[in-house]
Amino acid sequence: MAPRGATRDDADDAADRGPDRYRPGYELVAERLLQWVAEQNLPPGGRLPTEQGLADLLGTTRNQMREAVKVLAAIGRLSVRRGAGIFIAAGGSAQVEQELAHFQPTDMAQVLMLLDFRRLIESETARRAASMATPIQVRAIRDNAEESLALGAAPDIKGFARADAAFHDAVAIAADNVFLQSSVVNVRRFAAQTDTLLFHGDVPGSLEVAGHQHVAITEAIASGDPDRAVALMVEHIDTTQRQFERKIRNRLLTMTDT
Repeated sequence: MAPRGATRDDADDAADRGPDRYRPGYELVAERLLQWVAEQNLPPGGRLPTEQGLADLLGTTRNQMREAVKVLAAIGRLSVRRGAGIFIAAGGSAQVEQELAHFQPTDMAQVLMLLDFRRLIESETARRAASMATPIQVRAIRDNAEESLALGAAPDIKGFARADAAFHDAVAIAADNVFLQSSVVNVRRFAAQTDTLLFHGDVPGSLEVAGHQHVAITEAIASGDPDRAVALMVEHIDTTQRQFERKIRNRLLTMTDT
């Protein structure tokens, strides 16, 4: 059932909407508004113009914009605060957000959970990349893998970190799923907290080994072998986990000796 107030505008516009003529006009306006928010790269919590301002920006009526805002507020994409304005809603469950906000970077149990999640997510990005990557995407993956190997052999810790991030991002981009891409970025954000607090700018293991693994993963993706790409990505993350555990054990032994 269409929201109250949408009927007249919908009837007026029906003849001009082509294949969308059977859809309420406010739904189309809601879609255009979400597209505009994405194009402007507006962050969660960001304030939007007034209903009239948005209507002017998107070339629609205030009535349709009002109904579009109601729909988007109902599904949790916008937040309308009386007397304050229209805002982009913060995403995610409050409980989940609180859990992540309380992530303990030096708690090995939580670090292992993070690595387990990374294993699940990045094995899938590798599988999809091996099936879907374009030649340009394969080139980007290879360039970053080779750069990570060169910087890891140097060794250049900061340079390797940049190339490592670019490599994993390039694989995620080739997987062609924005939710996987977002997950890869978020995992790296939490992993960086662990690196900083546990290792104080040091690294948990051999950067050169990691670089060689990046190159091997790249070749599996380039040859279109999803199973091998998955196996190599899992091996890469397993290696990272073993290095983390060894580094932490060594730190504990050092602390005991002192």
